Amino acid sequence: MGDADAPADCRRLGTRRPGQGGRVPAANRGAPVKTQVNWYAALRLPVRCAALLLTRLTVTGLENVPGKGAFFLIPNHLSILDPLLVQGFCPRQVHSLTKSTQFSSGRFSRWVLPRVKAIPTRRYQVDPQAVRTVLRTLDRGEGVCIYAEGERSWDGTLQPLRRGTIRLLLKAGVPIVPCGVSGSFEVRPRWGRRFHRGRVWLRFGEPIRFGVHDTRAERDRALDAATRRIEAALIRLGAEAPVPTRGSTGAKTG
Repeated sequence: MGDADAPADCRRLGTRRPGQGGRVPAANRGAPVKTQVNWYAALRLPVRCAALLLTRLTVTGLENVPGKGAFFLIPNHLSILDPLLVQGFCPRQVHSLTKSTQFSSGRFSRWVLPRVKAIPTRRYQVDPQAVRTVLRTLDRGEGVCIYAEGERSWDGTLQPLRRGTIRLLLKAGVPIVPCGVSGSFEVRPRWGRRFHRGRVWLRFGEPIRFGVHDTRAERDRALDAATRRIEAALIRLGAEAPVPTRGSTGAKTG
């Protein structure tokens, strides 16, 4: 029997009909109700306040983030400040791929990362468990944030994108939202110890769609073109292009 057969007052109020599990067992009556805290949403306001204290921030392109469904968010990575900016101001909750050592380095990181549903990954190597977690997250229609360079920039320019990350994007086949971050390197560079308040721009770009590449051979054929397209999108959105060097071979392996 479907909802159309329910009494009008039950449908209107969203209550259960008798016999559909709505009765509370006598032993549980009066017991405190446990509520699940959405820590991601709860932390968004203080994170935004902290970001605005540390920067003079301009955010554009929020309309480019899909309102529903799975997607990748791919920012460039200049500063320890970037996750506060990107996840604090992205209109959708995203699960950020985070190096596994962060989950055990410092009391605050150990507390906050599981609560915002960050995904641990081993750096500089393929991590099958992290890949499976990412794909399951996408299957649920949620967003995943990956810093495709794999680490923060040492000089403020865009670093080569990790080939393993690009292969994952091609395998998943969901929309990819590039996000250009500029100015945060001057606020707190990788080698710096202090914050210097300054102008920062956060630009969400139009989604890139490659479609699904089911086989490794298909992904290998599309790899270089996909890498160039994402790099070009990040540079258009404000990421600083790397200075070409003699003997440069392009994207890193990994």
